Amino acid sequence: MSSVLVVMEQRGDGKWHRVSLEALAAGQKLAAELGVGCSVAVVGEAGGLVAELAALAGVDVWWVKHELLAKYSADGWVAALQQLVAEAKPGYVVFPHTYQVRDYAPALATRMGQVLISDVTAIGAGPVFTRQWMQGKLNAEYRHVGDGVCLVSVQAGSFQDRGQGPGPRVQKAGEVREFVPVIEVGQIRTRAGEPFREAAQTVDLSAAQVIVSVGRGIGEQENLAMVEELAAAMGAELAASRPICDAGWLPMERQVGSSGQTVAPKVYMAVGISGAIQHLVGMKGAKTVIAINKDEAAPIFEIADVGVVGDLFEIVPALTKALKAGA
Repeated sequence: MSSVLVVMEQRGDGKWHRVSLEALAAGQKLAAELGVGCSVAVVGEAGGLVAELAALAGVDVWWVKHELLAKYSADGWVAALQQLVAEAKPGYVVFPHTYQVRDYAPALATRMGQVLISDVTAIGAGPVFTRQWMQGKLNAEYRHVGDGVCLVSVQAGSFQDRGQGPGPRVQKAGEVREFVPVIEVGQIRTRAGEPFREAAQTVDLSAAQVIVSVGRGIGEQENLAMVEELAAAMGAELAASRPICDAGWLPMERQVGSSGQTVAPKVYMAVGISGAIQHLVGMKGAKTVIAINKDEAAPIFEIADVGVVGDLFEIVPALTKALKAGA
């Protein structure tokens, strides 16, 4: 049976994009279920990241090198990866669902006469790929049929096995293979500009391990200080639902949800958040969800691991006091 190939992506600062590490976790999970091997592809300049990945993750790495791949272009990436797939012959190719992948992967799928199953949130036996419809209100399951490679991109926050790095050092490092595709200057029809930044953020909520998020139940902007004190006592990042950010009480970079950041912390505490589907989409990857809300019928309690029904103006100060006393 054919193997699994994971396409990695770097950030502008020379580190792996967090979602790439999640894509690697998804690819290894898929490979284990199928009983096949898993390798990765790195396109363009990568420095010591390639050797680090092979050593730490224990996977074979295809390093796709060409002077025309020094900077990203959709034309270059499509041409290079099409040739690599023809050489490596994987049965499945897994991508991180990033802005860059959204730019070139549909073109790659079309060039190869295949369909891209995008924004996958889970992989089941079969394999069956789950993705969401209608902003998370419905889940749809997909199977790849017919001949040819299956192309899949995975949603941020859905596969959290690897956290911030490739993982602990394995006993045997993978092999690094250089692959030089045939690309002509005339094939590159666009020139790369500055790398796209999703937001000029002072905090990356997607990297936070503990988050305290506040919703409209807080009532007034002046009451935010109470939740900020709780977050500080927990060593947590402060976040919010959309109404709080729309009102200007917290900057937009603190928003969690379908129109904000997608997070997957170890602990997510929702304070005064009802649990609209647009918000749940952004934090469904949290390992433990704690909800505080006076409405016992609030949708947030349907996904909460720990639910506290009561007045947040009584619960939050008492919780903060207890945490400080135990510090």
